[in-house]
Order: sequence, then structure tokens, then C-alpha cells
Amino acid sequence: MYGYYGMGYGYGFDPTMLLLLIGVVLSMWAQSRVNSTFSKYSRIASRSGMTGAEAARRLLNSQGIYDVTVQPVAGNLTDHYDPRTKTVNLSQSVYGATSVAAIGVAAHECGHAMQHNEGYAPLSFRSALVPVANFGTKLSWPMILIGVIFGGLGSPLVQIGILLFSAAVLFQLVTLPVEYNASSRATRLLDSQGILAHDEVAGTRKVLSAAALTYVAAAATSILQLLRLVILFGGGRRRDN
Repeated sequence: MYGYYGMGYGYGFDPTMLLLLIGVVLSMWAQSRVNSTFSKYSRIASRSGMTGAEAARRLLNSQGIYDVTVQPVAGNLTDHYDPRTKTVNLSQSVYGATSVAAIGVAAHECGHAMQHNEGYAPLSFRSALVPVANFGTKLSWPMILIGVIFGGLGSPLVQIGILLFSAAVLFQLVTLPVEYNASSRATRLLDSQGILAHDEVAGTRKVLSAAALTYVAAAATSILQLLRLVILFGGGRRRDN
């Protein structure tokens, strides 16, 4: 007999919860880093005086990309590139701001538009994974729980649930090279196009490096969650026998 709370550890403390705790701490640390770094460099105005939106438009034009729209979006640090509508969406703290941080974030999103324009393989692969990852994120735990309730730890539904969650983990892993490549493009072009001075680019690089940590933390958290699932349910068939 296995209690649900412990799933093999009885009804007492579940040591696999430590894996979740590590993931939470990593995510909180990464978010704190990006907030503090962006706040620091958002107080440093660029010498060019260009806004995030102006810098984005100039970068896109420099690469011969004229069919991508740069537009404002509500929220703080909600910046993103939407390949479906070909829009670079910049948050309120980036679109009209002239700071080193704002221009860096805008350039990063333009990096994604450049990836899309040239058919960058990792971005295409990540886009193809989106529906599978969303499906896996929503249904993995329900399938695992239903499988445990009606079929025990060795239920095929449990194994399918773990497989679905693995798709979400794969999405997080593929996201890493996509984000780092976009940041690399951004810093390189900001320098070569003269939008930021060399020392300003160094500040932008710090902002984007801090932002990248959130993706690293997300990937690490997903891996830890998958590891926990495997520990709790992976040997279900042996324990049921």
C-alpha cells in the first residue's frame, strides 16, 4: 500500500520534494538577478538617445527586414517576438525608454525576428514543439494521477504522463540555444551598427546574461521535476509486482 503523499515513502516526509524546492530557489534567484540588473541599467541613458522602439526598427532595417512591426505591449518585461504576426512586442519599460537596458532587450527580441527571417533551425524546432509542450504540460499530471488511482504505479497512463512531461522538458532545453543566440546577435549588432558605444554594449550584455539565467533556471527546474517523476513512478511496475 502506497500513500499518495509519499508515493512509495509512506505518509511521512517525501524527500523528492527537495528537488522541487531546489527548482523554486533557482527560479527565484534568477528572477531576482534579472530584475536587479535591468533596474540598474535602466537608469543609464544611452548616448545615442534612441528609444528601444527606434533601436529595434534600425536593427531590423539593417538586416533587410521590413515586414516586421515594432509595437508596444502592456506589462513589465513582457517583451517578446511573435512569429505568427511578425511583431516585435516591447513592454512599457522598453518601447519608449532610452536606457542601455531597454535598447538591449529590444535588440534581443529583434534577434528572434532575425532567426525567424533566416529559418534558424533551433527556433523552427522550438516552434514545432510548442503544441506538444503545451499538451504535455496540461495533461501529464492528470494522466499520472488517473493512472495511479485506477491502475496503480505501474499503469501505462503513468508512463504516458511522464513521457508527455518529457516533451515539456525538451522544449525548455531547446529554448536555451535559441535565447543565447538571440542575445549574441543583439550585442554584436548594437556594436557594429553604432547604436551603443562599446562600454554600453558591455552593460547590455550583463542585462541579457541575467535574463538568460531565467531560461537556465526554468530548464533546470523542469529537469528536476522530471527526475522526481521518474523517482516516484519510474519503477512502478517493479513495486507493483
